[in-house]
Amino acid sequence: MSATTIAAPVPATRPREVDSRAAYAAFGFAYVFGHGGAALSHGADPLLALPGWLPTAFLATGLAAGTVLSTVAAVRAKKGLGKPEATTASLLGAIWVTGFAALFLLITALADLTGSPDLQSVLWPTGSALVVGLIYLAEGSARRNTLHYALGTWLALLAGAAIFLDGSGLFSLLAVAGGGAYLVAALLERRRLVGAGALA
Repeated sequence: MSATTIAAPVPATRPREVDSRAAYAAFGFAYVFGHGGAALSHGADPLLALPGWLPTAFLATGLAAGTVLSTVAAVRAKKGLGKPEATTASLLGAIWVTGFAALFLLITALADLTGSPDLQSVLWPTGSALVVGLIYLAEGSARRNTLHYALGTWLALLAGAAIFLDGSGLFSLLAVAGGGAYLVAALLERRRLVGAGALA
């Protein structure tokens, strides 16, 4: 009677955890100082007289830093993954380009169709929060990261709520509720990584 050899199943490669602490902090900085500065300096009688370029510079700097830090963290986590997992990670990264390209086309078209260039000052901050929130939902689902998923849910809903406001109210809501959410997530991220065994 011949013995039948049964091959043991090869365990799936366990994806490395993406450490988003630095990226969350950078995005939080962008929201608090960028949108916060816009809220304080908005209107004919602003609470704080700031140069028009300063809040935009804060926002752009924070968003650029957060994007770079997110990319670096994702690339580090991608090392050593099998082909299916690496493909998933690459597709998730490509969503950022697709999402913001589509947002640019949509906002440009709406501003042109309505003849209101000022519409962009409302749609860009809220639209960006919506796109990022939806991307976080996709990333959180794929990575089984409930913190990332919860942050994405919050940002998407916040974007929808903020569009009902105008002027400084819109920017204030994004600065406080959006920036605050990012900073809270940055604090909770360490606990999540420790719980996942990614940090000592």
